[in-house]
Amino acid sequence: MSLVRVTDLTVEFGGLTAVDGLSFELAPGAALALVGESGSGKSTVASALLGLHRGTGARVGGSVEVAGTDVQRASEDELRRLRGGKAAMVFQDPLSSLDPYYAVGDQIAEVYRVHTRASRRAARARAVEVLDRVGIPDAPRRARSRPHEFSGGMRQRALIAMALACEPDLLIADEPTTALDVTVQAQILDLLHTLRAETGMGLLLVTHDVGVAAESVGEVLVMRHGRVVEHGPVGAVLGSPTQAYTRELLDAVPRVDAPRAPSQPSEEIVLEATGLRREFGRGKRAFAAVDDVSLRVHRGETLGIVGESGSGKTTLGRMLVGLLEPTAGQVRYDGHARVGVNRAVQMVFQDPVSSLNPRRSVGESIADPLRARGERDEQRIRGRVTELLERVGLEGAHYDRYPHEFSGGQRQRVGIARALAADPRVIVCDEPVSALDVTTQAQVVALLAELQRELGLALVFVAHDLAVVRRVSDRVAVMRQGRIVESGPADEVYDNPQALYTKQLLAAVPALDPEVAARRRTARREPAAL
Repeated sequence: MSLVRVTDLTVEFGGLTAVDGLSFELAPGAALALVGESGSGKSTVASALLGLHRGTGARVGGSVEVAGTDVQRASEDELRRLRGGKAAMVFQDPLSSLDPYYAVGDQIAEVYRVHTRASRRAARARAVEVLDRVGIPDAPRRARSRPHEFSGGMRQRALIAMALACEPDLLIADEPTTALDVTVQAQILDLLHTLRAETGMGLLLVTHDVGVAAESVGEVLVMRHGRVVEHGPVGAVLGSPTQAYTRELLDAVPRVDAPRAPSQPSEEIVLEATGLRREFGRGKRAFAAVDDVSLRVHRGETLGIVGESGSGKTTLGRMLVGLLEPTAGQVRYDGHARVGVNRAVQMVFQDPVSSLNPRRSVGESIADPLRARGERDEQRIRGRVTELLERVGLEGAHYDRYPHEFSGGQRQRVGIARALAADPRVIVCDEPVSALDVTTQAQVVALLAELQRELGLALVFVAHDLAVVRRVSDRVAVMRQGRIVESGPADEVYDNPQALYTKQLLAAVPALDPEVAARRRTARREPAAL
């Protein structure tokens, strides 16, 4: 008997068909990954398994059976028993899935009580038990903590604990590692693998990261435009894909073992930092997010800055741009000490949604640097913005559109156009592709490389994704706890790392070969805390 049986599933939103005639099965205890770009329909499929489209206006056709429940015909009571009881879902963003006002343990206990009618004492004990099971240290105490007191990895573990509370037959994980750095991602994937082995539950993993699929599942279903492109054992699909689209996805995946073609940076130093330190807090609570960091950036080169969340790399990037003043040390541009923000050093932010004003057209946002330097001729402003939009692969007619009318990759292109409007010599890119699927990621990286060649730009590329950093960087600096622990030419750092921390980072990068992934998983020893 199948744990999941989906037959000819269609999901339509208005005139848009998000899922078109999809069929697949998942056996008890098995693991299947739905892989595809943003907009492929994979998250829509995951929601359909729990009947989450009911009451939304979506038109759902076909048949969906999960753990013996006909989702399409089930009553509201039957759906409630299914959700959390027989099948549970872990979402991408734990902060939006957890109530900020209540302790994590209380939220898990409430889920358990709803499905089991257990006493409050028994439910609290169960919450502590599952938190301990997913590796939360000192679970009795941390169960009383609120979500903001957990790190990103710990919050994701807490969501997994909540999903496990009622011992479901099926766990649906929708992009569970997208926002996590490479070592925490490896820990979460190892945890899912261990839990499957211990409980015998089935796993449906939704991801745009092919490497994550290779680490986690036995079968892969590749989706595009709501349809199945390719489906089969993970080793066969990733090792010998039969469809052109699957090959394109794999070709777009950055490889940590692939050296970059050398660029032609000059000896001219355009940006230099000496002894940078940045403290936050006061008195005994003060801590140094960046501590005694020195670096140089040459004209036409890309300096990659890599490290885990909390390593200080974003704080460093903001000091280089002038958005934060250092507590100690100095930033020099063209040999002169920088005072405040210098328009020659611009920034592309990680999240274009929060860095673009939703109430202003993208054209007006791109025009801001032009007006800030004194341009008043509206015709000239519009003409320059039109040039910039076209330069980054958009259309001049997009001037009057708003951020919500663009995809994630298009919004990031808008952010790049806004940075270019100031005619910079240096662009600091803070995690510019971390939220994008692999093909869009490759397009944005290629655009930055093209702009660099044509304009002679220097780039500082801040990221936690080691494979992307190798693809783009001439030199790399590895940060940990506010300090640079290793730096040098990218090929030397990646092929012959000297610092133990660098070796640990590289060992945690997902492997596209499932056999290699299995060996790495066996070799890794999961830390007790994230």
